[in-house]
Amino acid sequence: MANSMSATEAALENQRLGGLQITVVTICTLIQMCDGYDVGSIGWAVPSLTHAWGVAPSAFALAFLWSNLGVMVGALLSGPLGDRFGRKPMLLASIAIFGLASLASAFSPSLEFLAATRFFTGLGIAGGFTGTTALTGDYTPHRLRATMIMVTFTGAPLGGFIGGQAVAYLLHQGFDWPVIFIIGGVFPLVLLLIAALWLPESPRFLAGRANLAPRQRAVLQRLAIDNTGDSVSVDVAQRNPVAMLFGKGYALQTILLWIVFFCSLVNLYLFVFWLPEILHLTGLTPAQSVFATSLHALGAIAAVFYLGYLIDRYGAQRALAVHYAVGIIFIALIALVAMPYIPLLIVVFLSGATIIGSQTGANAACGALYPARMRTSGIGWALGIGRLGGIAAAPLGGFLLARGLEPRHVFLSAIVFAVIAAVATALLALRSKPTEVLTANEVAS
Repeated sequence: MANSMSATEAALENQRLGGLQITVVTICTLIQMCDGYDVGSIGWAVPSLTHAWGVAPSAFALAFLWSNLGVMVGALLSGPLGDRFGRKPMLLASIAIFGLASLASAFSPSLEFLAATRFFTGLGIAGGFTGTTALTGDYTPHRLRATMIMVTFTGAPLGGFIGGQAVAYLLHQGFDWPVIFIIGGVFPLVLLLIAALWLPESPRFLAGRANLAPRQRAVLQRLAIDNTGDSVSVDVAQRNPVAMLFGKGYALQTILLWIVFFCSLVNLYLFVFWLPEILHLTGLTPAQSVFATSLHALGAIAAVFYLGYLIDRYGAQRALAVHYAVGIIFIALIALVAMPYIPLLIVVFLSGATIIGSQTGANAACGALYPARMRTSGIGWALGIGRLGGIAAAPLGGFLLARGLEPRHVFLSAIVFAVIAAVATALLALRSKPTEVLTANEVAS
C-alpha cells in the first residue's frame, strides 16, 4: 500500500488536457495579466508623477518598497492558506483586494497614500500569483505541469506589454497618470466575476468533500474521479505545509530556490521600477520610456517559447542556469553603452527575455518541483522570500541615483545578482529530485 498511488491521485497525475483544463489555464493566464500590468503600473506612473507632484524620482522608492512588502506578506500568508483551505476562495479574495486597491491608487493625493494603496495591491497580487500557480498544477498532468505553468506565466509579461502599449498611447493622447491605475483596477474586478462563475476549485479539495454541488461533482466526473469524501486519498496538506518545505529531503532545494528567487527578483524589479525613469533621465519622453519598457515584458513572452523547449530537452535547472548567465550580456549593454533608440529597444527586448524569462522559468520549476500538498506554500514562500529582493531593488535604485551615479550605471549592480542566480540554479540542478505524490498511507501519517 505504501508503494502504490491512490486511484484519485493516479487520475489527477495522468489526466488528459481537455476543455476543463484549458478553461482553468486560460482564466489563470488572464489573472496573471493583472499581475504583469500592476507590477509595471507604478513604474509607468513615476515619470508623470514627478512633474505632477514635484517629487524627486528617488522618493518613489517608498511606493516601490510598500508594494513589495505587500507582496511578501501576501505570499507568505496565501501559500499556507491555499494549501489548507482551498485555492479558489483565496484566489477570489486576492483578485478583489488588488482590484480595489488599484482603483484607490488612482485617487492618491500624496506619495504616502499611494504607498499605502500599493501595499494592499501587492497583498492581493501575491495571492493571485500563488493561487493560479497551484490551481494550474492541480489541473495538469505531471508530465506537462511545468510547461502549462509556464504558459500561464505568459500572462504577466503579456499584461506588462499590452498594458505598457495602452498606457503609452493614452499618455501621448493627453491622459494623466490616474488612468494607469483605473485600468489596473477595472480589469481584475471583471475577472473576479468570471473566475467566480467558471473557475473550479482544486479537484483535490473537491475529492475530499462529502457534500458537493452538482457542478462540483461534474468536475470530478470529467476527471474520472469517484468521489467518496475520503480526504486521505488525495495529496493535500494534513499538517503545517511550511514545515514540510524543509522535510523529507526538500530543505536544500527550498534554500537554493529562495536564493534564486531573491537574486532574480532584485534584477526584475530593479528594471521594472527604475528603467522607465532612467530612460527618461537619459533623454527619452515619458511616453517613449514607457514604450521601451514595455518591450522588456514582450521579451519575456518570447522567452517562454524557446525556454520551454530548452527546459524540456535539458531540464529546468540547467537551462535556467545558462539563461541567467546570458542575461548578464544584455544587462551590461544597457548599463555601459549609450545606444540610439532602435538598438536600445532591441537590447531592452533581449534583456526582458533573459531577466523576466528566467524568473518565469524559475516559477514553473518551483511549481513542478513541489508536490501538491505543499505546492502553494512552495511557490508562495519562494515568492515571499524572493520579494525581499524586490524590496531591496526599490531603495537600491533610489540610493544609486541619489548618490549622483550616471543613471545607466544603476544597472551594473544587476550583474552581481545574475551571477549568483546562475550559480544557485546550477547547484539546484546537481541535487534536484523528482516531485512525488503521497500514497494514501503517507497522507494519513
